[in-house]
Amino acid sequence: MPHPPSIPLAPGALPVLGHAVPLLRDALAFTSSLPALGPLVRIRLGPFSVVMACDPDVTRQVLLDDRAYDKEGPVIERIREVAGNGLSTCPHSSHRRQRRLCQPSFQGDRFPAYARVFAATAEASSSAWHTGQHLDVTREMMTLTARATMETIFSGELPADVVDRSIDDTTTLVRGVFRRMLTPPLLSRLPIPFNRRFDEARARLLDVVATIVANRRADPTDHGDLMSSLLGAVEDGETLTDVELADQVLTFFIGGTETAANTLAWALYLLATHPEVQDQVAAEALAAGGAEPPPLDGVTGRVLTETLRLFPPAWLFTRTLTSDTELGGVALPSGTVVAVSPYLIQHRADLHPDPDRFDPGRWVDRAPDRSAYLPFGAGARKCIGDRFALTEMVAALHAVLRRWRVEPLSPEPFRPAVEATITARGLTLRVVAREAVPAVAEPSAGAGCPA
Repeated sequence: MPHPPSIPLAPGALPVLGHAVPLLRDALAFTSSLPALGPLVRIRLGPFSVVMACDPDVTRQVLLDDRAYDKEGPVIERIREVAGNGLSTCPHSSHRRQRRLCQPSFQGDRFPAYARVFAATAEASSSAWHTGQHLDVTREMMTLTARATMETIFSGELPADVVDRSIDDTTTLVRGVFRRMLTPPLLSRLPIPFNRRFDEARARLLDVVATIVANRRADPTDHGDLMSSLLGAVEDGETLTDVELADQVLTFFIGGTETAANTLAWALYLLATHPEVQDQVAAEALAAGGAEPPPLDGVTGRVLTETLRLFPPAWLFTRTLTSDTELGGVALPSGTVVAVSPYLIQHRADLHPDPDRFDPGRWVDRAPDRSAYLPFGAGARKCIGDRFALTEMVAALHAVLRRWRVEPLSPEPFRPAVEATITARGLTLRVVAREAVPAVAEPSAGAGCPA
């Protein structure tokens, strides 16, 4: 291996805290500034030194070699405090087995049923809205996705208070895990109010998940849902243990609720601020008429593709080297933590011209470049539910926009809150009953609008 050159350290690091201050102040601006320093840049997440991959080819190398770049190390351990050791967080040694056991749950023949659940849930949720209502969009989408995800996971309705509490607990955990990533581990063990709220939220959510697993073990009937598929998964005579089942349910619940809700909220915000595109989506929704599953290759699919480019939910994640490895011409020792940021890559102007502009037309007759578009990751660790997520989100948007128009309350851009995900927490829009939808020609590629 060539002798490693010096990897520059990003400015702004403080003793003990590392880059916590710029990350908490404006994580996206800080992250977007790093490529100017080079293809590899050192940052500090609290006490941990991390090498940030800022180049698309370097990033792809990290994501494609899941044996050399494993999900281990201090950062992923913090995430396991929330999501357990499920498919999205488990190490390479158990990932292949877990993915094979979970794969049947995400076969295309199950998508029509899943789409029906999300469409029906969106219809039921939005039927309670009234014209002129100022809607907490993110909270509404969290409730919608939580109920629909519960239904697709185990075909059962939880009491409304349990759903609401689970949403609040998920929010507490997602906020908390990001703060814990940026602070010394000792602080998470102190008996302070923040830590007590975090621990209590985790305990309640784990209790809900344990109850779901126990109830379905007692009733092994195939309900055609994710839990039935997971319970029936067998490899070499082995099935998922109760602990593995609980970890998968927790993984799918958090992913199906938090990330999907924020993507839907961002999509509705972008459509509210670009009414001509919103009319195109509404017209497509009416033309589709509740098709099962809804089409993913139309304007709604392109809107979601662009939304996920602008606001990828998982904006930062890490891998740890299992052996001495060369990355971008630099020799890195075993144990090095490498960070990857889909947000950084997807906002590079050399990869996506005018990167901050909302432009669904850029995806007309053009598939996303696998090195420059990473909202679901890449390689063997790519999100197993990517098609499931897109199907459910198209179904939800169609159900809402067939009936309602969304409008912004302010001309000022809405600023995201960056936690473990890029959230639209606190986003409020006005909803107006939709009388008729005019036929509007879709803009050609490049005819975008500022986000």
